Amino acid sequence: MRLYGSKVPTLAQEVVRELLASKSIEVEGASAQREVVTDVESVLRSYLETERVVDQKTRELLQKTARSNAEFGRVRQQVAEHHGIKVGDETLDHLLDQVVAMLMHSAHVEEVFAEDVALRRKMAPVFKRHMSVDTDVESEVRGQLKHVREGTAQWDIEYARVLETVKRKRGLS
Repeated sequence: MRLYGSKVPTLAQEVVRELLASKSIEVEGASAQREVVTDVESVLRSYLETERVVDQKTRELLQKTARSNAEFGRVRQQVAEHHGIKVGDETLDHLLDQVVAMLMHSAHVEEVFAEDVALRRKMAPVFKRHMSVDTDVESEVRGQLKHVREGTAQWDIEYARVLETVKRKRGLS
């Protein structure tokens, strides 16, 4: 699962709407609700920016130490830990923790009625729905590349090209 920048505003609005509808949080008026949405967006955008920095530093580190790209995942995990974020399978848990912490400390949230676990349960399906887009994209790309043998140089080139096309078509680039 991956968080895309283009999904952040929609995701933030749906999360806040879900929490308000379930009476898990209370805000004072529409302007405060917009501010809470903005707060959630800032948490998500901050994560995306830190993730971008982590990816960049990981690539630089692999290049400096002449390691192969096969080690990218492991090195990325270590660099992410150094920057205080989680990547990979732990991304969702990290983002949920960050949003819950923000809700607890936000001046725009009047009251939080639900416990942390209940907040996470309410938000998780919304996050999963928006973050699982990459599996749909992967399926569509692989469907378009059935004629190319996987693992070849042609596969790599065609995969990158079709992936970019599909992402652009879905507004994810």
